[in-house]
Amino acid sequence: MQDDPHIETLSYPFEAGLLPWPEKSRRVVCFDLAEPFAVLERSGAAVTHVQGFRPSYLKLERAGCAVVATAPHSTEFDWAFVRLGRHRGRNEAWIAAALRAVKPGGYVVAAGGKTDGAASLRKRVAGLGADIDHAARNHGVVFWLDVGDDRAELADRLEPAPAARVDGRFRTAPGMFSHGRVDPGSRLLARHFAGLDVESAADFCAGWGYLSARLLAECSGLRRLHLYEADHASLEAARANVAATGQCAPQFHWHDLLGEPVEGGHDLIVMNPPFHTGRKAEPDIGREMIETAATALAPRGRLLMVANRQLPYESVLAVRFPTHRLLAEEGGFKVFAAIR
Repeated sequence: MQDDPHIETLSYPFEAGLLPWPEKSRRVVCFDLAEPFAVLERSGAAVTHVQGFRPSYLKLERAGCAVVATAPHSTEFDWAFVRLGRHRGRNEAWIAAALRAVKPGGYVVAAGGKTDGAASLRKRVAGLGADIDHAARNHGVVFWLDVGDDRAELADRLEPAPAARVDGRFRTAPGMFSHGRVDPGSRLLARHFAGLDVESAADFCAGWGYLSARLLAECSGLRRLHLYEADHASLEAARANVAATGQCAPQFHWHDLLGEPVEGGHDLIVMNPPFHTGRKAEPDIGREMIETAATALAPRGRLLMVANRQLPYESVLAVRFPTHRLLAEEGGFKVFAAIR
């Protein structure tokens, strides 16, 4: 049994005899699967995975799958499978990319949870005139459509419009953390950057780059800045949003902070760590981020972090840092400073 129920849902049309499994000679592209599609991998089809979340990318790579971080330029795939998530705009972008990748006569198959908007997306795609079928399975929805000669037109109509620039300057996109505005926790944290005297800093969970941009604006002595981010699309946005200055050329790392080593010796680490991967709060993610930060700081290096008020990070800060204190508590957030 697959750990990911959406993969089982993707399989349902084939198991029910509604669609034939891709043949050995077929080219298949899978968008945003978090683990190998075991039965498809065993079919002998040539499978390429598109996965921009670094931990899932590494899992697929370790399993021997062919995996890339962004949609391939090829338009000659026979099948596309799309795992739908919680973000409507990113789901629409994945379906549009799948339509562009599959040649006429092929199929796009998509599945997601009912509570994540899969049913409404099916209706939207059908409303654009696509020849579409669907079924319900495992508390989810799967739908599939024949790809015709109008695939490019359909993809263009489905592609979400570019998001407005945040604060008039930052480029973002659906699916990124706080893609339509500056997260209030990050804005609160950035208020504590003024006057920091540091040469080397790292931004953990950098997202689309707001905190790094503020560091460069506030810290005139900054010479080295490293951005670490697990979401590939967010990191690419950060490349556009965080400009080099005369004294500092930022370095960008597509990175799993909890699974890959981090360069050490930083004077400062800033972070607004995630606390869930799904709907359920997972404070252990933040705790492990604090552990990673403690090992990556230079002696007497400083951690500045923001978290939701209810998250219990004080105990791990007390264990890992000789000194820590609460700098601010406002609007449901708390800001901590800790010194190694």
